[in-house]
Amino acid sequence: MRTDMKAVRYERYGSSEVLRIEQAERPAPGAGQVLVKVAGTTFNPVDATIREGYLKEVFPLELPHVPGIDVAGTVAETGDDVEGFAVGDAVIGFLPMNAPGAAAEYVLAPAAVLAAAPKTADPADAAALPSVALTAWEALFEYAGLAAGTGRSVLVNGASGAVGGYAVQLAARAGAVVTATSSPPHADRVRGYGAARIVDHTATTLAEAGVGTFDAVLNLVTTSPAETAELVGLVADGGVLVSTTVDAVPDPARAVRTARVFARSDANLLAELVALVDSGDLHIHIADRRPLADLPAVHAAAAEGRLPGKTVITV
Repeated sequence: MRTDMKAVRYERYGSSEVLRIEQAERPAPGAGQVLVKVAGTTFNPVDATIREGYLKEVFPLELPHVPGIDVAGTVAETGDDVEGFAVGDAVIGFLPMNAPGAAAEYVLAPAAVLAAAPKTADPADAAALPSVALTAWEALFEYAGLAAGTGRSVLVNGASGAVGGYAVQLAARAGAVVTATSSPPHADRVRGYGAARIVDHTATTLAEAGVGTFDAVLNLVTTSPAETAELVGLVADGGVLVSTTVDAVPDPARAVRTARVFARSDANLLAELVALVDSGDLHIHIADRRPLADLPAVHAAAAEGRLPGKTVITV
């Protein structure tokens, strides 16, 4: 049996240039752990933020570190006290932020973060579900308090991105009236997800578009303080602005609250999202697929704003 594997990792914090593809020791599962043979992982902006060292106090790393918080693959081995998984099972998961990641041929995962993979998705493409779909669900239903069947109005700012695409689908499925910002190349896809109105953010501002106010605003793009304040102004009295990117100042005079999303791994919720994928009620969108050896180039492209969208790294 091979005891080594290929992995992309870095030995110091820095730019994408610190990433190297090299041989690493194949890990062995301990109690409560599953060794996953990786089919795919993804690039997430937080991978770059961690690599650059900006979060080292929050998520301290043991270097060298392998990035990749999303994993899709098959169970290769199980450790003691693992129930519900057997060798050969197809699984997906949202890995701990500072644990060795899935940009490798094998990765250790706590069994508690894994769910059965979608039966209807490509094995590698399934990696595009865990962290971003969980972020969308938690932002809408936990932070914003969206409830099914209430017909609330929701603005998704940044709807063409990975989290945004899932957010539009989940909000529309819950009966919300969704307005979404998107550039023209992605407008048809976002409309197909259930958005009632599309605002071309490349041609106009939300204020100029006269969109009105919303029960909930979900901000998924980096905004300046002035832009963030404008989004707060689009929240109806008693509503909420939820952001994945910036902190916003609430407006207590109008009972408008704000929240910053910090997504958590939740295997039970992930299993529910998988069921929606398999039933055809939630669609996985992939913008690009790149091999493991291209991950440093993917990080570099992201730093220059050249990624086309959600990028799956096939292993």
